[in-house]
This record gives sequence, C-alpha cells and structure tokens, in this order.
Amino acid sequence: MPSMPLPPRTLSRHALTVAIALMLPAQAALAQDAQTTTDTPSATTLDTVQVTAQRKVENLQDVPVSVSTINAQELDVLSAGGTDVRFMSGRVPSLNIESSFGRAFPRFYIRGYGNTDFRLNTSQPVSLVYDDVVQENPILKGFPVFDLDRVEVLRGPQGSLFGRNSPAGVVKFESARPSQETSGYGKLGVGTDNMVNFEGAVGGALTENWSARASALFQRRDDWVTNDYPGPNDGFEGYDESAARVQFLYENGDWDLLLNAHARRLNGTARLFRANIIEPGTNDLVAGFDEDHVSLNGLNHSELDSQGASARLSWNLSDTYTLYAITGYESVETYSRGDIDGGTPDGPGFIPFQSETADGIPRHAQWTQEFRIESNTGTPWNWQGGVFYFNEDYDVESFSYDSLNNGQQDGYERVRQTNDSWAVFAAGTWQATQALELRAGVRYTWDEKELNVIDYWNTGFAPCIGPTLGIIPGPVLCTKDDLLAAEGPGGTLSAAPEDKKFSWDLSATYEINDDVNFYGRVATGYRGSSIQAAGAFNRMSVAGPETSTSYEVGVKADLWNNRARINAGVFYYEVKDQQLTAVGGAANANILLNADKSVGQGFEMDFQAYLTDNLLVTLGSSYNDTEIKDSDLNVAGCAACTVTDAPVLNPATGEPTGSYYIGGNELPQAPKWTHNLTARWGLPMDNGNEFYVYTDWMYRDELNFFLYDSLEFRAKSLVEGGLRVGYSWNYGKYDVALFGRNITDEVQVVGAIDFNNLTGMINEPRTFGAEFRASF
Repeated sequence: MPSMPLPPRTLSRHALTVAIALMLPAQAALAQDAQTTTDTPSATTLDTVQVTAQRKVENLQDVPVSVSTINAQELDVLSAGGTDVRFMSGRVPSLNIESSFGRAFPRFYIRGYGNTDFRLNTSQPVSLVYDDVVQENPILKGFPVFDLDRVEVLRGPQGSLFGRNSPAGVVKFESARPSQETSGYGKLGVGTDNMVNFEGAVGGALTENWSARASALFQRRDDWVTNDYPGPNDGFEGYDESAARVQFLYENGDWDLLLNAHARRLNGTARLFRANIIEPGTNDLVAGFDEDHVSLNGLNHSELDSQGASARLSWNLSDTYTLYAITGYESVETYSRGDIDGGTPDGPGFIPFQSETADGIPRHAQWTQEFRIESNTGTPWNWQGGVFYFNEDYDVESFSYDSLNNGQQDGYERVRQTNDSWAVFAAGTWQATQALELRAGVRYTWDEKELNVIDYWNTGFAPCIGPTLGIIPGPVLCTKDDLLAAEGPGGTLSAAPEDKKFSWDLSATYEINDDVNFYGRVATGYRGSSIQAAGAFNRMSVAGPETSTSYEVGVKADLWNNRARINAGVFYYEVKDQQLTAVGGAANANILLNADKSVGQGFEMDFQAYLTDNLLVTLGSSYNDTEIKDSDLNVAGCAACTVTDAPVLNPATGEPTGSYYIGGNELPQAPKWTHNLTARWGLPMDNGNEFYVYTDWMYRDELNFFLYDSLEFRAKSLVEGGLRVGYSWNYGKYDVALFGRNITDEVQVVGAIDFNNLTGMINEPRTFGAEFRASF
C-alpha cells in the first residue's frame, strides 16, 4: 500500500538533511582542489579509521563499501546505562536492532532488511562476526559489548567474503588485542534502580614473544516494574549479567597466533509483554498507562550461558604471501519463559485466554574453520582466496504452561537442527591506473540443513489439530503421532533442504584527489533455507533460499585539512524469494513463506567535523524505502486491530477470510528515516585536565511491526537522547562523569505481540547515574 505522507515540517527537516548530504561532497572536491601549500594544518584533526571490511586492514576512505564505525570512546558513552547491544540501534545510519526476548536475542536490520522471526532456530540476513568468528545462532548475537577497539557496520550484500546469511550486511566486533605494552582500565558506573555497570581489562607482555589481555564485564539492575498481581513474580525488568574474555598473542615476526576464550552468563527477567496498552483504532498508549506497573499471573524468567574459543594463525609464507587459519567454537544454553497474553483473566482489558510459554536451547555446538591466503605483491595486482567450513548441531525445546493451574506444564516439543556448509572464495584488486582501482570477489557455497521433531506432547486447550481430529478441548493427550497425522497424507515432521549458490561482487574506486574518492559497487548475496517445525497451531513450513542484488554509488572525502570527513552514498537492492515470517493473526499462525520479491532504495550519510578545536560534531542520516512486491501474497490479520490492507475474499461466498494481501507494504521493522547526532565540547585546563560535555541523539521514523499494515501495530517515531558531563585529568587517564540516558523520558511502544489482544513492549526507561574510569 502507499506509504503515509510525512507532515510538512517533518519533510522539511528531512529535506534539509538530504540537501546537506548532497552538497558537502561537491564542496569537498572543490575545496580540496583549491588548497595550496600555504595551508597550515590544524593541531586538531580526525584520526585515520582502519577497518577490515574487505578482510584486510585498510583506510576506511579507500574501501568501496558503505561502512560505518563506532569507536571505543563512543561505545563507552552509549553503554553507560548498562544496556545491551540494542544501544547501537539508530546510532549509525540504516541500522535497527530490536528484540522480543530482551537482552538475550537481538534482531538486526540493515537498510530495512532483516528478519522478525523469534524462534531459536531462525537465521538472519544480517551476519554478526565477533573477532573473526561468525555468530550464527540468534542467541549468540547478543554477546555483550565491552573492551572493544571498534564496531564496523558493513552494509550488504557481503556474500563473497563473509558468506551466506549476510545479504543485508555484516556487523563486526573487534576486541582490543594484547600487546607488549602494559595497559588496561577499570570503569564503574552506578545509577537509578540500583544499576551497576563494571568493566575492566588488563594486559601486557608475558615473555618476549607472548602477551596477554584479560577483560571482564558485570552489569545488574533491580526490577523497575512492579507486578500488582499476587504471585511468584513481584517485579520485572531486572537482570544480572557477566562476561569475560582472555586472549593470548604469540609474535615472532614470521607468524602470529592469537588465542581467545570467552564466556557469558545472564540471569534476569524475559521481555515484558503488556496486555492492551494500545488504544484501539490508534497507535497511542491507552489513557492512564503506567510503565512502572503491570498485572501478570504467569512466570517471567530468562537465563543464558554461553562459551566459546578461537585460534587465529597469521603465517608469512614469504614476503609476498600470508596464510590465515581461523578456528572457532561456540556453544550456548538458554531458557526463557514469559506470560504471552500479558495479563490475567481480569485484564487489563479483554484477554480471551491465558498463554504462558517458554523456549530454550539445552544443547548447542558450532564449529567454524577458515583457511585464507592473502597476497602483497607490491604490484598493481593483489588477491586473496580460501575455503570455509561451518557446522552447527543443536536442540530447541518449547514448553507451554497452564497459568490458571499454578503454572503446570501442559505441552512440550523438542526439535533438532543441524547445518553443514562449505564454501570456496576468492577476491582480487587491480590498480588499473593511478586514480582507478577495481575489485572483484566470488564465492560458491554448498549448504545443507536438516530439522527433525524429536519429541512432542500437549494436553492444553487445543492439543490436537488435524484433518480428522479437528480441535479437541483438553485435557486430551496429543502425541507426536497426532502431530504427524495433522500433516496429512504423505506428511512428515522432518525436512532437509540443500542449497548451492554462487555469490559475486564488483566495485571500483576513483580518486579525484588525495582526499576525495568516488566509488561504485554491485554485489549479490543469499540466505539459506529456513525450516519451521510443526506444532500445536502450525504445520511444518520450509522457506527456500533468498537471493539479493545491490547497486550503490558514493563518495568518501576528508575535508578542511582533515578537520572533517564525509561518507555518503545512494543504493538500490532487490531480494528475490525473500523469506518472511507470518506471526499471529486470528488463527495464531507462525509460518514461513517466500515473497516473490522485495526492493529497497535510499541513501546514507556519515559526517564528522571539528567545528572548533574543542567542539567535535557527528551527524548520521539515512533514508530507506522498502516494498514487498508480490500481488498474491497474503497473511492472516490480527484479531484485535484495524487492518488497512485489502482483505482476501472467499471465492464462493465473497466474504472476508481473515487474511489480507500485503503486496506493496514496507518491510517490517524498516523505518524510512533515521538520524543520529553527537556533539562533544571540551574546555582544556592546565596539566592535561579537561571539563567536557557530550550529548547524543537518535531519531527513528515510524515503522510496521508485522507484515500487514494496521493502525495499532505501527510504531510512532522515536527520539532518544543522552547527556554526559565530565571531568578528566592526567591527560585522560582518569575520568569522572554524570550521565543520563533517554533524558527526555520518552515512552513508546517499540514492539508488539500479535496474539489475542493489543499487547506491546516499550523502550528502555530513563536512567541517570555516575561513572568513574581509570586507565593505565
């Protein structure tokens, strides 16, 4: 359906941002050409940003890919409130992160392209790579952000060098590495709701060749939401989380070996679902909504343990060739239980029936192995190539409980999923002329996935759904055989899709002068098949692989004698056979399907500048216009909301079927506009001391929660800001600050459950606190 028009004032604000983004590159090229040797560089300039977007260390300005970075100092400020990885959402252009599991299961979207599926065996089109090891399972993607050198957001597709399940892009986390120099830091923050945020690291030489670095994180917060219903849970939204990492680095000139071991522990409440908090016929919160109180009769709990290790070998075979071998292992166990209906039999509002469920991973193992050779010939031609292997084997458990009978378990399912993938890849760089550089990459992937239902039983209110059984009120025991019968003649409780895909990319960089580069890129990528197990309400569904093709052109420029920098570009992409998840609806569906095609187009801009020697300003902006293009695709609409899409009519009776056509809709969780702004002003004093003020702001446009378009399940635009006032001394070695997050106390619905009422989730609360940091 057509997108909603923007108010005139909002459109003007966005138009001004676009105008600035489009004018700055042209001004940059003219200004740089006009410079003479009489220019005197300022003492305050931007540091060169080194990235590994092309699997080797390069200057960000030379890489023909749309990349944004967040450095260690920015990460310190943004994470001051003890929040999880979702604090990065909207902090770089075109990046959105949300979750219906809280801190445990983040879902990433780049350029509006992601996956809303909440199941623990799902895949995502945004790949997360932590210290060169892919984190495939969605629970692994929530590993805490601490002691990092930087975060890189690579917009997709990234199929050639990073492989399958990266058609939307890659988010790369790079930990601070050990070195021979003794160094470290400790940071302690305290805040509202008895929040504690501790982070620290220490490292240095062990011998002439060996060095090490150990780092740790501990975060906690009391429950800040009171449960007014008498029962086992008095409050919600508290947590205790800890994580640690230890690294050992061996260097002898010819070869280096980096060993990494890490672990995480989370104990807290799951995401809090709140029944009927949306006013029917609008997307407003109901009158009198109180974010500090709920009434739930079900349990709410989340626990998680993960651990992993990796070994990264870098071996100079000669002056020309270097061999890299990267071995990774990851494992996770998790359990999360929540009150899905978001209330009690007495409300709030009308709740047709109670639902309390849990999901967990009791067993999991992931192994990855890569061998890669990289050349450094000293000639215009260089290349890299290698092989990659991925293996994952794990079980997923699903539970249901009777909230009206002391939370007694009334259903269980266990499925096993395995995934094996092999790939061979190569990429080359050719300096065609002094100004023109060409790059190309290819990858061939063989991918096999298998899912089997191992165990199933249910004695709930709708335990057996099938062609002959129908829906039988409980208590009646439904078994795995009944589940198989529900699949119909020839049905099965297992699936084993196999995919073979070829991905490629082509790019070019043209150097206008020493400070301005123009680039263009065409790239492809794909996401492997996905499987949804049969269950109480759903038959088994399999979505075939999706493939994407993207086109982008942009400019990267250093301005004003390196006092400013701008990276900007425009893009267009198509996704064929895009995997979508239809959740909820009047039939409580949860199925996988493929859309014929979806498209996205827009632009991104990153700008940094020292406006004065003491004032650093950054501005990021993006526009993403997405659309599902499938005139026949339809999904079930919700039972309690006002759907505005065209209804599907029964061909015999002409009556609505409860399903709606979604062709023309934007992708879910895909805001059109996002903006981010930071400003840091410092007042230098004697002896390396400084007083400073730092503020950061994020704007995210309205978006759809689900595939269909409804009045209630469309999020309002969101503005969140932070403020930090601090004093540092001894040339930055010591720092004390007061901070605030979400300082305007914005309260908005940021997620929803399409179940049997207008259940929603809200954003993180306002937080104030103090923090001290010491470095050495």
